[in-house]
Amino acid sequence: MTVKARRSQDHTSTGITIALSKGKLLGPVLHLLKQAGYYSPGLSAESRKLVFDCAANDATFLIVRPTDVPTYVEHGAADVGVVGKDVLLEQGSDVYEPLDLKVGACRISVAALQGQPSPDRWSSKIRVATKYPNVTERYFNQRGMPVELVKLYGSIELAPIVGLADRIVDLVETGSTLKAHDLAEVEVITQSTARLIVNRASLKLKHEPVQALIDRLRAAVAAE
Repeated sequence: MTVKARRSQDHTSTGITIALSKGKLLGPVLHLLKQAGYYSPGLSAESRKLVFDCAANDATFLIVRPTDVPTYVEHGAADVGVVGKDVLLEQGSDVYEPLDLKVGACRISVAALQGQPSPDRWSSKIRVATKYPNVTERYFNQRGMPVELVKLYGSIELAPIVGLADRIVDLVETGSTLKAHDLAEVEVITQSTARLIVNRASLKLKHEPVQALIDRLRAAVAAE
């Protein structure tokens, strides 16, 4: 059954649609799903297709950008999704978050050029470059520090080097990219791992298949 056909039905349909994040998370998440019994032939981290059927579980996988996963789930285009906690914190989507999959571990951190003075020594606004403006603004506001945000979509590490910003807030995994640009972590704002999220209506109206997925993934996570 195609996604279009599935969406045209009412919520009494027993099949579920699962939105997965393309990129680094996809490989480890597919491994967990396979351990949980959810597998679609041809679906891998290298696949170029965007829609895959999982006939054995009456499910359909959608492969989408990580930042789009909460939107698909919140608006019901997908019943379930997997996305990093960093995206959820930034977007504040109205979804149910029942499970930490404990893969894709990284952190949202404040970083600056080596030897840069700490923020509390600054008398004026701190200019911060980031692709997480909401997370960043909350962090500095909670500390009573005035902040000017510069929204970037990539190459965040360049901002302090060229004088565009005093600090950056970015996702950090090993820290090697920061070191390569003579940057150092000032403080960790929060940790991030992959999370299973569920559409609130689907949780009620498709409770059995959604709960089965949650339970089987929880068991797969515990077994790792």
